[in-house]
Amino acid sequence: MSTISSSLHGLQLTLTLNRNQSVFNNALTSLSSGSKNSSVADDPVGAGLSGELTSQQQRLNAASTNIQNAVSFAQTGDAILSNVGSVLNRMSELVSLAQDPTQSSTDIANYQTEFQGLQNDLRNTIGGTTAEIGGASGVASPLGAFDGISLFGANPSGYQVVLGASPEDSMTIPATNLQTGAMLSLIQQDSSGNFTLNVSSTSATDVAGAIQQVAIGRATLGGAQARLDLASSSVQTQNQSIGSALSQINDVDVAAASTRLATANVLVQTDAAMAAQANTNAESVLKLLKQ
Repeated sequence: MSTISSSLHGLQLTLTLNRNQSVFNNALTSLSSGSKNSSVADDPVGAGLSGELTSQQQRLNAASTNIQNAVSFAQTGDAILSNVGSVLNRMSELVSLAQDPTQSSTDIANYQTEFQGLQNDLRNTIGGTTAEIGGASGVASPLGAFDGISLFGANPSGYQVVLGASPEDSMTIPATNLQTGAMLSLIQQDSSGNFTLNVSSTSATDVAGAIQQVAIGRATLGGAQARLDLASSSVQTQNQSIGSALSQINDVDVAAASTRLATANVLVQTDAAMAAQANTNAESVLKLLKQ
């Protein structure tokens, strides 16, 4: 039955048209933006979870940077210790040569010159204050450093590295202190800046003790690198899992959105045609009344 004052059928068609138009617009927005939801209202729970996961992912990214810096720290320390080991091997050789009774005083003097040069190299690499390594002045900026951090000084607490999203997930790289023991004996100077040991007064045991210190330091750094590599793999795995979860929440399903778009497009056109037909029926009634 057609009426003049109102058309319930026409109103229903209008509501259906608006609803289908909204579905069409949302599907079109999703496809153009690549985002599943055009607003927080579309999925409030998903939006909250997405925020939490994004924050966690950012912390993991920061942890990954920390780990890579720590790996560089350990690798730098190990490379320098390798060079220090080579210096100590040469010093051990010079000590043995100097103890040969067939060597002339000139030979001994030459050995001492080279030995002292190597002592200076070690001292400049290890560094320390006058209270730590003696001398007329300390070595404030040692060659054995990483980003301004001395690698071979005393540091009882070691070097802390955050390995994950939580600050509690951390590890400590123990310090390699070469300003003590046999190594200190090799690089220590008196207040006038003279080394307390020379090629003739140094024993094979002195050098062997320093070599042992270097070996322990390299083993410590090697163990730290192994743990850091494992932590790096773990962080990458976690990051990939979070990225996948975020994709499920935020990224549009192109196939599903395309289907919704095509369906909504057909329905919108159909609804528009039906609404136009309803208006035509009302106009027909008016024409009859005018006759």
